[in-house]
Amino acid sequence: MKKYHVKLSPDERTELTAITLKQKVNAQHKLRAQILLACDESSDGPAKTDKAIAASLPVSLRTIEHLRERTIEVGPIEALKPRTRVRTYERKLDGAGEARLIQLACSKAPDGRDKWTLQLLADELVTLAVVDEISDETVRRTLKKTNLSLT
Repeated sequence: MKKYHVKLSPDERTELTAITLKQKVNAQHKLRAQILLACDESSDGPAKTDKAIAASLPVSLRTIEHLRERTIEVGPIEALKPRTRVRTYERKLDGAGEARLIQLACSKAPDGRDKWTLQLLADELVTLAVVDEISDETVRRTLKKTNLSLT
């Protein structure tokens, strides 16, 4: 049973139809517009079932459900656009951590080693409790950003 019912106004139907007829338009926008037109449960719409839409267009049932939900949340025209993804990453090394890394990299290598390796630096930062965990790739990027070379 459908949880979200899409009912388009005549203006919205006209705008979505125009998008599907355009030659130079984003393929995903065009496909989403076709799905919304097929989902339309207003008096002018065909109100096809999700299974019928999935059979006629190259989409899954879940995609149709998501598009219905998004249409109710933000409107049909805005639903054509992909969701904006906001990801924030915590920095592993702040200014003090970067300074400690540079200090380590410039210091004498541990006993039995000719020079510091990225993995050794990462392990040492964890041992000194500068960070809980850190990858050698993060160490490499930080050193590259500061134009410091281990050679």
